[in-house]
Amino acid sequence: MIIEEVIEFLKKTPPFQFLDEASLRIISSGISMEFYPKGTTILYQDGPASDYLRIIKKGGVKVFVTSNGNGDVLIDYRSEGDAFGFLSLISGDKSRANVAAVEDTIAYLIGREAIMKLLDVNPAFTEFFVKSFLNKYIDKTYKEMHNKSLLYGGGDKLLFTTPVGELATKDIITASQDISIKDAAGIMSKNGISSLVLVDGDKIPTGIVTDRDLRDKVVAKDRNIADPVSGIMSLTLIKAEARDYCFEALLKMIHFNIHHLLVVDEGRLKGIVTNHDLMMLQGTSPLSVARDIESQQAIDGLIPVSKKISNVISLLLKEGARASNITRIITEINDRLVRKILDIAEREFGRPPVNYCWVVFGSEGRKEQTFKTDQDNALIYADADGEKEEEAEKYFSAFTAFVRDSLLKCGFPLCPANYMASNREWRQPLRIWKKYFSRWIAAPTPDAILKSLIFFDLRPIYGDLSLAEELRKSLKTMLEDQMLFLGYMANTITKNTPPVGFFKSFIVEKSGEHKDELNLKIKGIAPLADIIRLFSLEKGVTETSTLERNNALKGKYTIIEEYAEELEQAFEFIMLLRIQHQVEQIEAGIEPDNFINPDKLSNLEKKTIKEAFKLISRMQDLVIARYKQMIW
Repeated sequence: MIIEEVIEFLKKTPPFQFLDEASLRIISSGISMEFYPKGTTILYQDGPASDYLRIIKKGGVKVFVTSNGNGDVLIDYRSEGDAFGFLSLISGDKSRANVAAVEDTIAYLIGREAIMKLLDVNPAFTEFFVKSFLNKYIDKTYKEMHNKSLLYGGGDKLLFTTPVGELATKDIITASQDISIKDAAGIMSKNGISSLVLVDGDKIPTGIVTDRDLRDKVVAKDRNIADPVSGIMSLTLIKAEARDYCFEALLKMIHFNIHHLLVVDEGRLKGIVTNHDLMMLQGTSPLSVARDIESQQAIDGLIPVSKKISNVISLLLKEGARASNITRIITEINDRLVRKILDIAEREFGRPPVNYCWVVFGSEGRKEQTFKTDQDNALIYADADGEKEEEAEKYFSAFTAFVRDSLLKCGFPLCPANYMASNREWRQPLRIWKKYFSRWIAAPTPDAILKSLIFFDLRPIYGDLSLAEELRKSLKTMLEDQMLFLGYMANTITKNTPPVGFFKSFIVEKSGEHKDELNLKIKGIAPLADIIRLFSLEKGVTETSTLERNNALKGKYTIIEEYAEELEQAFEFIMLLRIQHQVEQIEAGIEPDNFINPDKLSNLEKKTIKEAFKLISRMQDLVIARYKQMIW
């Protein structure tokens, strides 16, 4: 090694920058250098103490500890200029943590004797290490481990850690699908059960009959109890795998509006799980909110129920849920709320003159809502002629205004840009929607690109879903070989650069209400969603959520194949940071927003979000390289 090169490096690296030239030269003359390939474990928790203080010249490492019952707890990421191994070096007994290279890493090694001499004679050098390592990292480690222990409650019986097979009732009573309704009711009464699994001659489940079925399909309809029970059973197409976590079962029960779910293990019946089981597991389940929504028959009844949705987010966050799991469950609940409002609207205004489909877009379309955001919706109705179309427009004008006002009462603010079905422009027959999409693609003006970024995330949630599916199929055909349009879209989305400056400092708002803050949604989540949407449109991927698109692209796009895992981790981290921030605001009585002050983040959070922003920059460079020949 060239001594002068080492000296120059140490002059820029705290705490060596506090040393005089002579001390730096003595230290540098005894330094060695090592290379660690990505994935190498350099120090092992409870393993031999480090004989060296290692300073990262290039690359990066993660420092983490392993706790019985709690798994790995990440302490920190270290990058260029950071040191590791100090605590075990001075203690001399064992390593306190695991240290592993997260990329190819080169480190300078300074021996224990040299470091101990510096600690004896240089107070500034000593103070730096004591404060940095003892206070900052070790205290943080035990705090995180304690918090994690509290959140997970010992690791048992929680929604996101419990396989549904563990919760399912094992002793299932079954009966032949050929028996009568009367016999089925008798079996249920005799055994005190609320549901009966029906099987065919090979003992394969074919359906399920519940107390609800007997009430709604037999008693209410005055049906002959001698009829075969198969005539009222619900088909058992909806099942949960025993290895799935309980939240997956929860999602299915909310989505399909069912209260009993069969659990299978490699196709064989293992048990049954009910909404009551999940509520007992959790204490207060999102199922209870979904059920409250379903039971309401008027908008005034939905208003107090809608206020409970924020509590669900806080509950899921405290249970240690991933951000994507939280948003998926909230999406299901919000969809249920919107569908109930539309159902009430249909009863208010009568049968619509033509079929229609209610669609959502934006974060709602991508299934990425957290707390209630602006209304982003539209209406597609079936093509009609003359008087029928006039009748449809008159009906849907009043209908959508009612839905808009009802959503507002339930806490969904109006869209400032008026991207709502109550706006005549976004309440159109299918043929007009096709013309919109075709025109935007053929003439990609800035306004056309903006609308494409919004509406191409459309997701149908109510009505004649085939109308939206036909529009999406048309869009897929329209986009084939439209690299010029995609080039303009690429040009637009890459202008939204991550908020990190040349010296790795955050670029924040310079004035106004959010001075010294940055917008996690606009500068973090949006660029990731934009990049993955762009690739999805090119490859004809029909999924709308960012992570579903990312997963679908793995086998179709080389760039995504290489970066898929990093993109998912970055998206999950930024979204979780946003949700945590909003929960804290709500608990403090503050209206939730997307702005955070990076100075209030922990060192670990700062490093992680900078890595996420670096990934976004790298992906934007790849986008530019791919599409630049189109319009640049």
